[in-house]
This record gives sequence, C-alpha cells and structure tokens, in this order.
Amino acid sequence: MKKVMFLCLTMLLAFPAMALAADEPTAGQLHLAVDSVWIMLAAILVIFMQAGFALLEAGSTRMKNAGHVAGKTILTFGIAGLAFWAFGFGLSFGDGGSLNGLIGFGGFFFNGTEEQTTQYFASLSASLVPGAIKFLFQLAFVGVALAIAWGGFAERAKLSVYFVFGVLFTVVIYPFVAHWIWGGGWLAEHGKQDFAGSTVVHLQGATAALAATLLLKPRLGKYNKDGKPNLIPGHNQVLSVLGVIILWIGWFGFNPGSTLTAVNDGFFGFIAMNTNLAAAAGGVAALLVSWLYFGKADIPSMLNGVLAALVAITASCAFVETWSAVIIGLVAGTLTFFTAQWFEKAGIDDPVFAFSVHGIAGIWGSLSTGFFASPRLVEIVGVGREGLFYGGGLHQLGVQALGVAVSFVFVFVLSYGILWVMKKTMGLRVTEEEEIMGLDISEHGTYGYPEQMKKSGNETLVV
Repeated sequence: MKKVMFLCLTMLLAFPAMALAADEPTAGQLHLAVDSVWIMLAAILVIFMQAGFALLEAGSTRMKNAGHVAGKTILTFGIAGLAFWAFGFGLSFGDGGSLNGLIGFGGFFFNGTEEQTTQYFASLSASLVPGAIKFLFQLAFVGVALAIAWGGFAERAKLSVYFVFGVLFTVVIYPFVAHWIWGGGWLAEHGKQDFAGSTVVHLQGATAALAATLLLKPRLGKYNKDGKPNLIPGHNQVLSVLGVIILWIGWFGFNPGSTLTAVNDGFFGFIAMNTNLAAAAGGVAALLVSWLYFGKADIPSMLNGVLAALVAITASCAFVETWSAVIIGLVAGTLTFFTAQWFEKAGIDDPVFAFSVHGIAGIWGSLSTGFFASPRLVEIVGVGREGLFYGGGLHQLGVQALGVAVSFVFVFVLSYGILWVMKKTMGLRVTEEEEIMGLDISEHGTYGYPEQMKKSGNETLVV
C-alpha cells in the first residue's frame, strides 16, 4: 500500500513538469510567432500612415476643404480594403498559370485560411507568417498608393470620383505592377530591385495623381492670365508637420517590415537605419536649397524633402550601404524641390506636390540601386545584381530603368484613359460655385472648422 501511494505521489509531482515539457514551443514555433507579431506590427504602422496623409493633406490645403480632405482618407481606405480583399490581392499575388508573367489569378474573396494561401499564393511562400497577416500587410501598401494618388485630386474633385476610381485603381491598375515586381511576374524574373515599393507603391500612386491633375485642370485662382502661378498656401502648417512625423514613423513598418521576418540577424534594424539616414538628409537638403532659392528657409519644402527621401530609400533600403543612403536622401530632397518649382511654373497644379515627392523621388529611388547596390547586400536579399559603382556594369541600372519606364507608361495610360472616360460620363470636377464655397459644405453639408467659418447671405467667407 505504501508503495502504491508513493508511486501515485511521484506521478502527481511529475505531471506538471511533463505538461510543461509537452507545451514548450519549438524553435520553429517561436520563429513563426516572432515573425507574425513583427509583420502584424509593421502592417499596423503602415496603415497608421493614413493618419499622416490625412493631416499632411488637410494642413496643406485650404480650411474650407479640410474636413473633406481628411474624411476621404477614411472612405478610400475602406474602398481599397474591400476591393483588394475581393479581387486585388488575388490579381497581385495569385498564381497566374500561363499568364503568371503578366498577372495573377486566383484566391479571390480571400478567406484568410492557410489552405487558400497555399493553393493560390506561392509568390508569398518565402514567408511562413499566416496568410491573413500577409494580406493585411499588402493591403496597407495599396492603401498608401491610393492615398498618394488622391493628392492630384485635392480641392476640386467630386466625392463620387473617389468611389469609382478607388475601386478601379485597386483592381485594374495597381495589381499589374505589383505582380510584375513582387508577385513573381516578368520584372521579378529580370531581377528588378524594389524592396519596399518606390515603383510599386509610390510611382504608381504619383502617376495616377499626375493623370488626374492634368485632366482636372488647375484650381480656380491658381494662375493669372499670363500663366504666372499664385501661391495658395495650406491653412495649417502644424498639421502638415505632424502628418510628416507620423509618416516618418510609419515608414519603419514600410521598409523594415518588408523583410517579412524579424529573425534575420537584425537585418531589419539595418534597413531602419538606412531609412532614417535618408530621411534626415533629404529634409536638411531641401531646407537649405529652399533657403538659397527663396532667401528664406521654407518649412513645406523641408517636409517634402523628408518624404521624397523616404520614397527614394524605399526601393534601395536593403541593397545599399549607409553612406549611399545619405546620398540617395540628399539627391531626393534636392530633386523634389526643383521639380516642384518647375511643374508649378509649367501650369501643373499639384496641390500637395504628389508627383514631385512620390513620382520623381520614386524614379530616382528605383534607379539608385543600379548605381549603389552593394554585392554583400544583394547576396543577402537575393534579388538582382550589384550596381555600377561596385563593378556591376550597366546591367542592373538597365533593369531598373526598364521597370520604371514600363510601370510609368502603363499606369499613366490606364489612369488617364479611365479618368478621361469618367470625365466624359460622370464628370470629375465640382462646379465653380461649389469649389468657391469649399468641398466641406458642398459635398458634406458642414465645415471641418465650423466655428472658423462665417456666412454672409449666399457667400462663404474663409477666415
């Protein structure tokens, strides 16, 4: 009897240890858990960039349009979320069979299961994180591209345009370039280097913005009869500054998160450092250039310089050494300042300089790896070849230039064509009366700053 009691007591004492041993996670499970949490956090940071765009664009436009500009950010991210879930994700990253070089096909109305992920999304199989997290991360990127595109519509486009073009951009335009470069398409096969989306995200969004800017024509009062531009300042520079700070922080999800893993000897930290160095260099360069050009240090130019540098380093952050990141940022900040001045004088009224900041800088950033891609980093990432300055010749620069040219032409022609048809059928622009009143009151029936607005008869005076 004593022996039986002793045996039972021994088993009871041993059971918790046995249970703990059975529940102890393996190294693979820990790896997957860390990666999943990291990519989920990165997705949240990139989605939070929508707040940055709302503040930046609202602050950079007039008070009478502030509520509209900020509010459409919520609307259009919702539209993008539904359209990308239904079709965009499958077209961007699905297995396209015989058409895989051109476009994906499959996994529509994504249900988040690993069965569907395994069946249709081989292009995302390098990462083992759950398919639902991969979807959210990629949705965050298309949301940024669409937010960039809206910069060209600001202060004069109908609200209905955001519904129609938002769906078509997410389903008909964005998936092609995304698939070509990130989904196993023909540019990926050529070794196109675009680590986090200078081409896929920023150039696409900026090109659509350019098409809209050209078709919508300038805002009322922007140009005199002789073609000389007038300054239409934004109503709140502090909001714009806060927006840029949020975007800068969000970029630490954008670029480092594109590693799709945290267990890689801290490589995501190196990418974050490159991202920060470029942004710092771009902001300082743009402010100094504006000081020399205007005789005064221009805050909006500095903000655009930061964003342009972030856009440029997005393609190259994993391929270039730190000294190259500084140069890439300096060049981006300078280029954006001068191209913004040139476009404005050329009659292109881009209210938030979307094409200069995201388009020109996106082109420069995409080309930069053709010059600066380091052999050791190319080996780590496993895409393309080293750049010209490391003895790689013109091969990688040629691939980068091809990707930029084809992507720009494709997106511009398709965006311009879609918007042209919309202009002829439903119209793109509000009436002159509605534009003068402001889109807050004409499209939504209330002002974003009601206590700051005074009404006198049928006239609306902007304080």
